[in-house]
Amino acid sequence: MDSSNKASKENNKENESPKPNLIMESLKSDYFLQKLYDIMPKKKKLEIVKYNKKIQNRLNLSTKDYREYSETFTPIEIEIIPKKGGSGKFININKKDKLYYHIYFNDDREEIKNKYDLKKKNNVIKIKIIIDYKVKSFKKLFFECGCIESINFKRFYRNNITDMSKMFSECSLLKELNLTNFNTNNVTNMDSMFSGCSNDLKRKIKSEYKNIKDEAY
Repeated sequence: MDSSNKASKENNKENESPKPNLIMESLKSDYFLQKLYDIMPKKKKLEIVKYNKKIQNRLNLSTKDYREYSETFTPIEIEIIPKKGGSGKFININKKDKLYYHIYFNDDREEIKNKYDLKKKNNVIKIKIIIDYKVKSFKKLFFECGCIESINFKRFYRNNITDMSKMFSECSLLKELNLTNFNTNNVTNMDSMFSGCSNDLKRKIKSEYKNIKDEAY
């Protein structure tokens, strides 16, 4: 092999962009890593921003498209406040998805292990739920959860949720529902999302959130 061909191959190798490691990308969005990021000094955060810019350039994505790409791996954070004296479930979790839900009572650091025993308990003031990026459907997530008074989606930038049918159906005591960060860009099914909820809540949702389809009510 002559030296010119060898040099050409080496140049091509240098110019090749390495493929993104999706596992590492998802790890970066882990809830605990996010908390670590929050307390990082400004200099370290700037390094992470520069790193993300390199990934964006490597993928040849616009800023908007890269944001959507990144958000796909972002965990969702929900805060639930139960009604005093109410009874019923807190949440419904599909068997196949139970590993991807992390649930904590009353700011406890210890995760609730038994995801199928989430009925009303004494002394539960609030519940925090972290949902990993692998969950793609919220069908019947809070269906017939009759003890919930307030649900707040504190972080919800994911764009891979496609089904929200009956998500809050029959939540008869639900009064407050914060959907400010709610991403419905790729949701194809909102059927009966709020059926069985109070008329006051439905009116409030209709007036505040224009991205909710009519079929939801």
